[in-house]
Amino acid sequence: MGTLVRASGARGYRELMRSLGHDPARLLRRCRIPARSLDDDDALLPLRSTVQLLELSAAETRTPDFGLRMSRSQDISVLGPLAIVLRNAPTVKSALDYASRYLFVHSTGIVLSVHDNSPVIRDGAEISIEVRVEGGAVRRQTEDLCLADLHHISQLLAGPHYELRAVTLAHSPLAPLSTYRQVFRAPVLPGQPRAGLHVSRRTLESNLKTVDHTLRQIAVDYLATHFGSPDQALGERVRQVLRRTLGTPQGSKDAVAELLGMHPRTLQRRLDAEGSGFDAIREELRQEAALRYLRETRIPLGQLAGMLGFSEQSAFTRSCRRWFGQAPSALRRSAG
Repeated sequence: MGTLVRASGARGYRELMRSLGHDPARLLRRCRIPARSLDDDDALLPLRSTVQLLELSAAETRTPDFGLRMSRSQDISVLGPLAIVLRNAPTVKSALDYASRYLFVHSTGIVLSVHDNSPVIRDGAEISIEVRVEGGAVRRQTEDLCLADLHHISQLLAGPHYELRAVTLAHSPLAPLSTYRQVFRAPVLPGQPRAGLHVSRRTLESNLKTVDHTLRQIAVDYLATHFGSPDQALGERVRQVLRRTLGTPQGSKDAVAELLGMHPRTLQRRLDAEGSGFDAIREELRQEAALRYLRETRIPLGQLAGMLGFSEQSAFTRSCRRWFGQAPSALRRSAG
């Protein structure tokens, strides 16, 4: 299954490109990323395409610290509902454990780990970040972006107790090390086995302020209910993608298969093996969404038909009669 990332991970990309005097649209097209998807933080992008986008952008703009610059536009909110969990964890270590467990909600190809013993500092720990993409693609800019984001988030969580003693890079950087030192305010060691932040143990043990335990549990329950685990069945992954793309060009079988990193025939074959099918899943989600919108909103029926991916309102009406035994207008009236 292909690896995905929420579009929030590309926050600031277009603005950075324009500030460097370049049009972001051309490279977005080249990497087959719809520009409109960057307007929706919850849209899903192929991680490999996003990694390629940042590498090409860094080369074209001659900006070797492109990923580091992008991080200036990002904060903990890029993690969506996971951010609520992290900000309400009792300690920094607990927050990072939650991040390690649920980061797949943000991306199925970015892995965070906490190592009790740092290999480069005494009496310290390591918080590492790994970007996993197929085919051994160069991921220098994405790793830099993720590492800088991790730095900013850890700094936010630990507050005055944040003690960063060293930074390791899992590549040989194109930008001068002085550029990295300006961002991290710590010694930077390139060409290491892992990209990571090496912090004091006190950093991990520090308590967070203004913690709401009830809010954290609500957020954890939400993640567990809506996202399950990264090893969940393919049908559930298809449902997650379709909930975000229904009614858009990305909601077709071919587009969903591409997002999940497989051929459409492979997608259908694996769904068949699970006793499901793409059309059946889409039909189920359309029915659920139609019932909700008809009962709870006054969206015009023609517009609603388009939102659900129907080419014409008449097709939507026929489906409603099949699902509910009545036309959409009648169902809306009966709901009051």
